Amino acid sequence: MIVGMDSGNRGVMMFKKLLLAVCVSGFALSACAADNAADSNAASSNAVASPAVPAKAEDIVRKAVEGFAPGVRVDTITPAPMPGYYQVIASGQLVYVSADGKFMMNGDLVDLSTKKSLGDAGWAAFRKAALDKVPAAQRIVFAPPHPKYTVTVFTDVNCGYCRALHQNIEAINKEGIAVEYLAWPRQGVTGDDGRPTSIYTEMVSVWCAADPKVAFTNAKEGKAPKPATCANPVKDEFDLGLRLGVSGTPAILAEDGTMIGGYMTPEDLLKAVKKHSGS
Repeated sequence: MIVGMDSGNRGVMMFKKLLLAVCVSGFALSACAADNAADSNAASSNAVASPAVPAKAEDIVRKAVEGFAPGVRVDTITPAPMPGYYQVIASGQLVYVSADGKFMMNGDLVDLSTKKSLGDAGWAAFRKAALDKVPAAQRIVFAPPHPKYTVTVFTDVNCGYCRALHQNIEAINKEGIAVEYLAWPRQGVTGDDGRPTSIYTEMVSVWCAADPKVAFTNAKEGKAPKPATCANPVKDEFDLGLRLGVSGTPAILAEDGTMIGGYMTPEDLLKAVKKHSGS
């Protein structure tokens, strides 16, 4: 299924497709892939340049990236670890662009001395800053009385891995982990006919239910929620996920903004959150 796209959506999809050949990840093995879900024009925010980026260089780099495909928009531009390049997050992708705007590299930049990807820190900081702006009232939260750790999970209500994860929610909470769910209908918001997708409508009903937590758990068990509408964050959270590089559900993020995986057992999740919490 190809979901309906406006000009911003088409630009993001084109950008991702052009970069796809070098975007290989094991994440999809533990997540339900999006059905070619279109990115939204939430990715069309103006570039945020680091104070360390000269205005002229910021303008050159931004124009180069946004000129790569129609509708592509830049979120952040910061100095890259290697001389002569800038690190750019745009339309859910992290790339490196030369200061003269002539060259763009997609993929991990690895520090051979530490054997670590140098893009991870940039992604984590960007994601954490964006997630910190999501009001608590717009999340569906399952937490122990005194959580030691918190994860954010972009989810839909009917993907198999999402349901498997939620089946373990009590065990996850017993490990001291709070789970804050954000909506990410993987079919997108609208279909080719411009109408809302069924999964988007179902998730709106969950978020608008009298008791969203009960409706959420019921939906995870295959029980369709009572149709409901209200002012809701489902589309905004879907858009946010796209900006943060979410491509399938569940997408689990640690408190520091690191994407730590798709489905995980409670034990593996605890190991991962400890690794990214400094404990």
